[in-house]
Amino acid sequence: MSVNSSTPSSPATAQSPSGGYYVFLIIYLVLLSAFGSFVNDMYLPTLPEMVRSFHTTTSTVQLGLTFGMIGLGFGELILGPLSDRFGRKPILIGALIVFCIGAVCSVWSKTIHVFIWWRLVQGLGASGGYFLARTIPADLYKGRALAKVMALVGAINGFAPASAPVIGGLVARSVGWQGIFWILFGFSAMLLLLTPAFKESLPPSRRVKGHFGAAFKNYVILSRNRHFVIHVMLKGTALGVLFAYISSAPFIIQDHYGFTQLQFGLFMGFNALFVAFGSMVALRFKPLKNAVVYGGRGLMAVAVAQFICFYTVNNVWVYEVLNLPMLFCLGMLFTVGNTLAMNEGRQCAGDASALIGLMGYVFGATVSPLVGLGNMLHSTAITILVLSVLVLIFSRWSRILPADLAATPQSATATGVPAAKDKDSTDNEDELK
Repeated sequence: MSVNSSTPSSPATAQSPSGGYYVFLIIYLVLLSAFGSFVNDMYLPTLPEMVRSFHTTTSTVQLGLTFGMIGLGFGELILGPLSDRFGRKPILIGALIVFCIGAVCSVWSKTIHVFIWWRLVQGLGASGGYFLARTIPADLYKGRALAKVMALVGAINGFAPASAPVIGGLVARSVGWQGIFWILFGFSAMLLLLTPAFKESLPPSRRVKGHFGAAFKNYVILSRNRHFVIHVMLKGTALGVLFAYISSAPFIIQDHYGFTQLQFGLFMGFNALFVAFGSMVALRFKPLKNAVVYGGRGLMAVAVAQFICFYTVNNVWVYEVLNLPMLFCLGMLFTVGNTLAMNEGRQCAGDASALIGLMGYVFGATVSPLVGLGNMLHSTAITILVLSVLVLIFSRWSRILPADLAATPQSATATGVPAAKDKDSTDNEDELK
């Protein structure tokens, strides 16, 4: 089965980016995307407390983040093809129900190991909303219109990681870490109540046909698309930097520098706004992919400065000042990396979105326990520096690719799309520029 025979060669264009439903769609996508951030970010302030509560080690507690990310990545890998076959809406409903179960059961965990396994279930459930927040726009839009939707969602969603640690710090101070997972349960229940108003973005005529296993063959096809792989790796390595920062920050700010849970939340909340700023600034670049080049160079420069300062200067404000440009560059890379990868893989959007998410969580799940080894400032600096080198390499490779990815002969061969550049693909190239 080829992608062309089971999925459309272009996203639907019936819906215009305006009107009441468009506003609802943006809000809904923001909530879905925020859901993935809340799953990890909200309980970050409680990590040092959980070390003491469960009488365990820092690295063991950080496995809760790791298993949550494994669940997110593995869930996307499974749910992506299923959503291409059965539609986005039923997959989303099922995933939210799974998360509700995982959130409630994690509250009753008696040991850290039981908690970690329920974090895996939470990740599986949260993966549905998180990857569909990328998939649904690719069902409906393309080119710069797709970039605008993703940037708008990304910019507004910058307040999710900004507010999540603050909320988590307040809740943890009042009712402990268990209260955070009751809030996450309520969040998922709210999304379930809103889901009936969401209009299915993948009609039956555009779904994968044939036997059940055929839906997973698109992973092989996408893995042979060099352009798609470059942008997936770009997004994945950039996410690795973000997760290295997220998983180390609670211990650096609270344990090393002595700030409270609430103060940590305020630090994280303010810093997360710079991801949103970077996301919006990325749209100012023409062609769009230039934002990747400057984002990669900026991230590399900050990583070198962090490496030097973390070994020579022990000051929280130096640590904080260096985090801001790092997160700004990551915001640029996330928006454009998502857009370029989804534009390349939109013929099987569910599978493409799943692979993007999976690669990010592979890096995230790997680096989270690594930054807890030895001196956390030093291990964090080394991890971020290595990942930034990889980001710079993939950003340079992205730079030499043509603006219209779907119209290139290499991409056409890999995806089954005709190599001839028709009017639609020419328009798409103009939109990306």
